[in-house]
Amino acid sequence: MLELLQSLGDGFRIALTPTNLLFALAGVLAGMIIGALPGIGTVVGVSLLLPLTYGMDPTSAIIMLAAIYYGAQYGGTITSVLMNLPGEAATVATTLDGYQMARQGRAAKALGIATIGSFVAGTVGVIVVTLLSPVLANFALKFGPPEYFALILLGFTAISAIGGSSLVKGLTSVILGLLISTVGLDIMTGRPRFTFGEDWLLGGLDFVVVAVGLFGIGEILDGMMTPGGHPIIKTSLSWRNSIPSAAEWIRSRWAIVRGTLVGLAIGVLPGAGSTLASFIAYSVERNASKHPEEFGKGAIEGVAAPESANNAASATAMIPLLTLGVPGSGTTAVLLGGFLLWGLRPGPLLFTQHPDFAWGLIASMYIGNMMLVLLNIFAIPVFASMLRIPYAIQAAFVVIFALVGAYSISNNQYDVLIMIAFGLLGFAMKRLDFSPAGLILGLVLGPLAELSLRQSLTLSRGNWAIFFERPISGALMVLAIVALAWPLARRALVQRGDLIEADG
Repeated sequence: MLELLQSLGDGFRIALTPTNLLFALAGVLAGMIIGALPGIGTVVGVSLLLPLTYGMDPTSAIIMLAAIYYGAQYGGTITSVLMNLPGEAATVATTLDGYQMARQGRAAKALGIATIGSFVAGTVGVIVVTLLSPVLANFALKFGPPEYFALILLGFTAISAIGGSSLVKGLTSVILGLLISTVGLDIMTGRPRFTFGEDWLLGGLDFVVVAVGLFGIGEILDGMMTPGGHPIIKTSLSWRNSIPSAAEWIRSRWAIVRGTLVGLAIGVLPGAGSTLASFIAYSVERNASKHPEEFGKGAIEGVAAPESANNAASATAMIPLLTLGVPGSGTTAVLLGGFLLWGLRPGPLLFTQHPDFAWGLIASMYIGNMMLVLLNIFAIPVFASMLRIPYAIQAAFVVIFALVGAYSISNNQYDVLIMIAFGLLGFAMKRLDFSPAGLILGLVLGPLAELSLRQSLTLSRGNWAIFFERPISGALMVLAIVALAWPLARRALVQRGDLIEADG
């Protein structure tokens, strides 16, 4: 333990040099901007900035790129809360209650609890990276295709929390997302599927295009069709009002704890990512809440839990990268390319052969989290003031951002048409009480779910018992079944209680 603290102290001496502090600050600012702008995303943002690190000191370069990574988790919250416009898949769950809080004049509170939860979870995540990297890396190695499929199936049960008033409608949304995720090249054979001979469909439908259409354009259409539905929102411009009250803190404290734990557990798994963590955390929190009926209507716990989860997951996603050389997400895969570019091979020997690099990076994550919480807390009044702009002007800017974001992904006009089509679908789903978030969940997790399922059945030669024979996957499958059955059982018990009370 003493040796570990000494190594961490050496890391802080490296991270606190003026040059590295400047690169960390530049990274978190760039990450916030990248996360807030739909159409860019952390993978694209880090990829675009990676060439700028040629010739730089490797430690300074990785400090800046890592700061962009976790800074974007904060930035994606801004547009998710203020405009219902998630720029990252990991912030989709935040829109469910964050945007409703903003419409109620509580945008500063939503951004405040998101910032606090993100800071707590991100800091705990870095502590876990510092102390438990080898243990958690070994745990991650026990996850094969059956375990991944069972975990994703458990993630799909989040539709019981986000599916609105009907579990059937929630399931329908997820299945629709799964179907859309099959467009493109077959994962196992590489053959085109549902592309109708169009080359631009070979890569599938991009998440950002679909999400911006469903949430951004769909919300704009709904606002235009609702007379008086979007008056100018009066919100406080004092940063003190962004700090949760005692009652709000009491409601949120366990949501932050549970979201952090979910994020820590899922973030360490290669490929699982912060998106799955945020949805599971939201589902767990709704089921644990004493006021589940308030979720989707502006529950502050519905912001605290997913925001804590996605930031904890982004921190622990560094564990398989640093200790095994296995990227835990798309962004860490780009970071792995940077490691190799600088002549460094991540893995068990990284901490012994290049301790300055490894510990300097870990120490910079503590510093970056502190920078982010200070920047966000004092900038919240500026963000919240956007809601004082008349809705017609807000809508115009949202549409402009959406069009530019959709086109900038691949400079393809078809993406713009797809976004508009999903905007119409999002409007219809909102009016019919279907869950756009359920569709996004199916779309984002669909490819990994399909790959894990087909690999598992290949290993077992078509025997479905493989999902129940292995301890971890078996336990996750049972949890998924219980999570799906529980809302139905609870509803039946409530109805039975009502009948008994009526008879009495």
